Amino acid sequence: MRNKRELWKTQTQLSSVRKQARTLLAATQAVRLREEKKLLDSLIRKGLIHEGATLDDILSLTVEDMLARRLQSMVFKKGMALSPLHARQLIVHGHVMVGTRIITVPGYEVGGLDEGVIKLVGGGAKEAPGAPEAAHPEPVPAAQEQAAEPAKAE
Repeated sequence: MRNKRELWKTQTQLSSVRKQARTLLAATQAVRLREEKKLLDSLIRKGLIHEGATLDDILSLTVEDMLARRLQSMVFKKGMALSPLHARQLIVHGHVMVGTRIITVPGYEVGGLDEGVIKLVGGGAKEAPGAPEAAHPEPVPAAQEQAAEPAKAE
């Protein structure tokens, strides 16, 4: 996270979801059957709860659960970056792809289905200090070195 505002937005989202769950617990059976499925399905798509969860599971969600769904957190936890700040930089510079789209917003909420399709693109892996590509660069073949030397002499 960059600042407290991002935390406050997440707290507000969680408060809204929990309020919906509390309202459904107090609602009539007909309303509850209809609206409960909508709420549970949306949270399952977001990856916040698992299949077969109940309203009590929604009430037990924490701010940390919601922050863990951010792209910045996912990139760091998957080991693609050395720190959360490094993850943020990779994302902002366009080195992270979710599915077929390059995402440049660190606060992007990664859905449950998109979690497995996060990958680095471009020079992101080579720029990371300590990455295998940076530690062991490919040797240049001798034929290419010799071809480059006459060009320098001219």
